[in-house]
Amino acid sequence: MSRKASIELRDLKLQTQIGTYKAGDIIPDSHLLDLTLWIDSNLVLIAEDKMSKVFDYDPLVLEISRLAGECRYETQERLMSRIVEACANYPEVQSLEIGLRKSPVNNHSGSLGVRLSLDQEALTRLRN
Repeated sequence: MSRKASIELRDLKLQTQIGTYKAGDIIPDSHLLDLTLWIDSNLVLIAEDKMSKVFDYDPLVLEISRLAGECRYETQERLMSRIVEACANYPEVQSLEIGLRKSPVNNHSGSLGVRLSLDQEALTRLRN
């Protein structure tokens, strides 16, 4: 029997400044993060209702918020890379998928984003 488990964070509005704009450019009013962390299923399928038995994602969410507001970013990719590095600091994270998108893009509509997936091998290389 195969078991997989994930922690999913969706549509987290980041308080951040990304990009350089000139007069007349469309400036996004939101940057939304989607993050899926694949973890050991034993951290989800638990016999006791205790925080010590699960992956505590609250510190990671706080770190993501801190990174987002820490400085102005020229690219979404740099903020995303820093978030991936923060996730890699947690040995419980076996692999991940991250997406960061901004909106609006044109005509007061649309979103434009970047998505990245790292399997266990890629995450291990990043850690080393």
